[in-house]
Amino acid sequence: MKKAAVPSILVAVVLLAVGVMAEAQQQAKVPKIGFLVVPSRAFFANRIELFRQGLHRLGYVEGKNIVIEYRYAEGNLDRLPDLARELVSVKVDVIVTSSTQSVLAAKNATRTIPIVFAGVNDPVASRLVDSLAMPGGNVTGLSILATELSGKRLELLKEAFPKVTRVVMLWNPTSSGQSLQFKETQAVAKALGVQLQSMEVQGTNDFETGFQLAKKEGTQALLAAPSPVINSNLKQILEFAAKNRLPAMYAGPEVVDAGGLMSYAPNYADQFRRAAIFVDKILKGAKPADLPMEQATKFEFIINLKTAKQIGLTIPPNVLARADKVIK
Repeated sequence: MKKAAVPSILVAVVLLAVGVMAEAQQQAKVPKIGFLVVPSRAFFANRIELFRQGLHRLGYVEGKNIVIEYRYAEGNLDRLPDLARELVSVKVDVIVTSSTQSVLAAKNATRTIPIVFAGVNDPVASRLVDSLAMPGGNVTGLSILATELSGKRLELLKEAFPKVTRVVMLWNPTSSGQSLQFKETQAVAKALGVQLQSMEVQGTNDFETGFQLAKKEGTQALLAAPSPVINSNLKQILEFAAKNRLPAMYAGPEVVDAGGLMSYAPNYADQFRRAAIFVDKILKGAKPADLPMEQATKFEFIINLKTAKQIGLTIPPNVLARADKVIK
């Protein structure tokens, strides 16, 4: 062998080795998902598990071929921007979230990392996306049709308790989606002959004052919008309803599990499992701008009979028959 050929062979061997190592590193790269939510881990545990189940069905196992970075605002909306920036700094491949506020925080933190949401009220009205068919930008996901559902909740509440004529609605005026919900509910209230009292809640300090005013105005029932602020202050809401023996309608199964009377909401199990499909498509190369949004197609009406008995309320048989789930 000629001496001049030896260096060439060595160079070729080194380049081949480097190529093999680079390929191995590429194959070993594990996708990283960022999970950003407003409520506590305890409140959101079930939905996170449902999302994991959705991933598992698609072949992903947390800690093996997928990593999930969790960030919880613990009910404090002011923490969202910092938590979103944290997820960007650890270089997640996609951010999964579930409320208008958390989507906005993520969107402000990055214009390139894909964002998938499950459970946003009205993403078009909130200007999170351009349209349902063509979201545009780096955001897509699943809507919960909250505007339409808010009026439906009042209808069910009135059907269960026909004598109710004054209902207080808890909602967050800083959310454009919830402003639309309140207007929709006002229209339904007028048609039903119900006086809708507005209780605006932006933070923990708003609840006690709002409850005192509602009681002074003679409220007979309570209606809660789907809001991170409301979910983070469930204890005092449930205590107020129980102490004053008020029929109450909420917007999530976790509230009924915690002692709330009734809930009418999208089937969040379906929402979060479907969110995993969006993530899978993005990890395989799809762009959020090209993934049409989906709307809720399954809904659940849940009644807690145990709570009804504790506060001396009777749910009519025809309403019980309509429930998808009854807690006894």
